[in-house]
Amino acid sequence: MKNIQSIVLRVAAVMMLFMAFAVPAFALDIKTARLNGLAGEVDNGLLAIPADAPVDAEELIATINNLRRSEYAKVAAQNNLTIDVVGEMMFQKIYSRLPAGTWVKVQGKWIKKAK
Repeated sequence: MKNIQSIVLRVAAVMMLFMAFAVPAFALDIKTARLNGLAGEVDNGLLAIPADAPVDAEELIATINNLRRSEYAKVAAQNNLTIDVVGEMMFQKIYSRLPAGTWVKVQGKWIKKAK
């Protein structure tokens, strides 16, 4: 009986160790999503899925957009601005830091950032 418990504990430990390393390896972050064309920046300060891209980053985009909207609302309230204005201002900051080749949607059109 002790041998079975010992084996079960070892297998469980190995599985937990595997999961600890495997999950981060497959987790999608915004930088990776942008680099792979799964997410792009929109001129309203939010993220979106570029045209014809797979929806692999849909959950990540929704999560980040919810956080951004919350922050934009705080900044807007503190500065007597609309959320839209704050989003547009943030897009300018975000855009300046994006590497060339990142998808951006400006005035309704998806393009890749040149430089």
